[in-house]
Amino acid sequence: MPLSAKKLKVGDTHSEKVVENLHRTQLVMYSGTSGDYNPLHSDEIFSTKVAGYPSVFAHGMLSMGLTGKMLTNYVGDGRLTKYGVRFSTQVWPGDDLTATATVEAIREEGGQHYVDLAISTRNQKDQEVINGSATARIDP
Repeated sequence: MPLSAKKLKVGDTHSEKVVENLHRTQLVMYSGTSGDYNPLHSDEIFSTKVAGYPSVFAHGMLSMGLTGKMLTNYVGDGRLTKYGVRFSTQVWPGDDLTATATVEAIREEGGQHYVDLAISTRNQKDQEVINGSATARIDP
């Protein structure tokens, strides 16, 4: 059911667990899908011995995509008009991620209704891994 300006209020939130126990296989699959074969995301020896990280870690765009899944589940397909994030920290294999959208504003522009959302994705340690914003068209 599409979001409606009449039913929303500033401060409303929507949260979803977007991944549970992120697997290394998911990182490799994303590499193939995105064409980003940086060894930091798939080669344990390179990541630890050469680059000095504790392990391989997820692509930022994978984390952003998982967060985007929560957004489209909330606002509906084809309704996002703006979506941008900042990556706060790495996402590691084994992480659980929960994404939350918080209503910051409900507005009308040119006869169309919009909702402005603050976005935050946190891991199982309650560390923010993504923060950002989104805007979506909504029903009156």
